[in-house]
Amino acid sequence: MTRFDDHQLTAEVIRSFDKTRNPRLKSILTELVTSLHDFVRKTDLSFEEWNYAIDYLTRTGQACTATRQEFILLSDVLGVSMLVDAVNHRERDGATQTTVLGPFYVGEHRPTPHGSDISTGVDGEPMFVRSRITDLDGKALAGAVIDVWHADDDGFYDSQKPSYGKQGPSLRARFIADHDGRFSFRTILPRSYPIPTDGPVGELIGATGRHPMRPAHVHFLVQAQGYEPLITHVFLEGDPYLTSDAVFGVKDELVSRVERHDEPLMADGERASGPWHVMTYDFQMKPGTGVVPQPLLSAAE
Repeated sequence: MTRFDDHQLTAEVIRSFDKTRNPRLKSILTELVTSLHDFVRKTDLSFEEWNYAIDYLTRTGQACTATRQEFILLSDVLGVSMLVDAVNHRERDGATQTTVLGPFYVGEHRPTPHGSDISTGVDGEPMFVRSRITDLDGKALAGAVIDVWHADDDGFYDSQKPSYGKQGPSLRARFIADHDGRFSFRTILPRSYPIPTDGPVGELIGATGRHPMRPAHVHFLVQAQGYEPLITHVFLEGDPYLTSDAVFGVKDELVSRVERHDEPLMADGERASGPWHVMTYDFQMKPGTGVVPQPLLSAAE
């Protein structure tokens, strides 16, 4: 009968991958088993802890739905999402910094005219976004495709709401950069908000004494032919959670000063009923290729 001690077992599992045809798969599995086995040995993992881990991952999967991705959220709060981003974007060469995709990306939408209000029917202080897409030398990238999305004034994304399937997208849209690489739209001022804490990820946050807050931001996914896709956020200067983002996604270069205005007429000529704001942020694209991520959430019909 074959017998293994706690080190021989690791070597035997790794040898079981010898006939793996894909060398990259073999390498990844070898590193994964090595790291997992080292973790068990270093921590002297108990049966109770192992059973809890299996149950925790099972519940994480069960929490996933067509409009909720708990595994991405878990990856985010453990810093894995940002680590994957970091190792894949080590050299930016002056291009705009990247950050996490987040768990609420649902894929492309119909192109929206410049200047459109993507917050119709949503309460909040008006904010006008003005932006330009260029290459590293400042040349306009006409025709660049820009997906934008962000949370509402209460900290919820449209896809988190029961009405999403019937009412469709809100606070998200797609724009096509004009001949000068520019696009603009009206929305509401984002607020800092908590990540969902009613599932296994919230259990982890509570057990470790961490807060669940994300600083206010707008998501951008920019695509242009001949350039790497750009996945990023633009954060609001002065947000109290910029230095303690629950998903570790903030980079200094992505913080924007959003100007507050109190004039009676807003940027689009409409009469203001209170303060309104202007966010200006330009994006520089890096030459290359890349795969645009496929959404793990379902877009509204």
